[in-house]
Amino acid sequence: MNILLVGSGGREHALAWKIAASPLVKRLVAAPGNPGMAAQCEVRSVAATDVPALVALATEIAADLVVIGPESAVAVGLGDALQTAGIPCFGPVAQAGQLESSKAFTKAFTDRYGLPTSAYAVCESADDAKRALDRFEPPYVIKADGLAAGKGVVIAPERGEAEAAIDDAFGGRFGAAGARVVVEEFLEGEIGSLFALCDGKNSMLFGWAQDHKRAFDGDQGPNTGGMGTYSPAPVFTPELVEQVRTRLVEPAFAGIAADGAPYRGVLFVELMATKTGPKLVEFNVRFGDPECQVLMLRLESDLVPYLVACAEGRLAEMPPPVWRDEAAICVVLAAKGYPDQPAAGGEIRGADADFGPDVAVFHAGTRLDEVGVLRAAGGRVLNVCARAATLREARDKAYAAIAQIDFPDGFCRTDIGWRALG
Repeated sequence: MNILLVGSGGREHALAWKIAASPLVKRLVAAPGNPGMAAQCEVRSVAATDVPALVALATEIAADLVVIGPESAVAVGLGDALQTAGIPCFGPVAQAGQLESSKAFTKAFTDRYGLPTSAYAVCESADDAKRALDRFEPPYVIKADGLAAGKGVVIAPERGEAEAAIDDAFGGRFGAAGARVVVEEFLEGEIGSLFALCDGKNSMLFGWAQDHKRAFDGDQGPNTGGMGTYSPAPVFTPELVEQVRTRLVEPAFAGIAADGAPYRGVLFVELMATKTGPKLVEFNVRFGDPECQVLMLRLESDLVPYLVACAEGRLAEMPPPVWRDEAAICVVLAAKGYPDQPAAGGEIRGADADFGPDVAVFHAGTRLDEVGVLRAAGGRVLNVCARAATLREARDKAYAAIAQIDFPDGFCRTDIGWRALG
């Protein structure tokens, strides 16, 4: 098979690593890719949102499958264009992509199809949003409506902070994504990330993990795109998994199909396990980042047949995936100043060292300069991942690898996995 993988982050590097291991794959091309992915596949400098160029590239390489990594590619209609061109695609069309690209759309969707979620108010102006705060108790949850790379959420313990967050959003902090704001009820419980595949009709659960959204140890600091993950996560008891499947996953797939946009790809359900059962925090229309990294380390099955089955409507033929009876962890090395003003261009040494068969370093935001030196080129720069018989062993391996990487302009949380380990 010839496969085109769209994207350039840590999630896509992990997917490239797993896809390249498949005996079914003859040629793997990533666009735009990153320096780390070049070890697994060809890299072409085509932007993930350049739909005409990506369709042309898929045609050029006679792609049997295109795998869409980032939500930005979904939002601009790459899935639609590939469908029109008759090229099999793992990734939903833009209409289904609104489950992530618009929080207001998703809230209306949950009302329409009875999915459990928090109380909310959709606000078109700062004044409307500030008045809506009267309907909620602190802490207040303020969300930019559109795509903000996981950084458009503010949890404000006091009203003054909530009003400042509202002013920031409508003042342009998140660009067009903040032109509308959703104010939500704060949910008490433990958060988790669950993934499910769909081929337009049939669905299948595909693993779960737990993220760490805040920038600093002890869940302090601003929200980020994710500072680290681990899998499996104790919060996902068999009872909770079944509740998520019946109350969130299956109704979501049935609902979006009823809306005229059958879902083909992976749905990421971010949920809060509350005393009354799981409630939706948000949907994402792609693998999580950095959740994908730990799932790929734990997945024993060949990933490619599942991707193809989703694209071709044959998921019902597939057996449940086989997972390693091991724990996996991912620790994000970010540039200092992330998520607000990450330092750019810092030199990185030692990321390509041999840390052993159970450690993988995925590039998330890197570039090679004109003389081949690896440098930071984003907020989240490297994902240092490890697997082992226990989560504690996996954590120790990951942090031992981090200690050998020389990145003076970087930082990481030192407590990834704390909910499970104490």
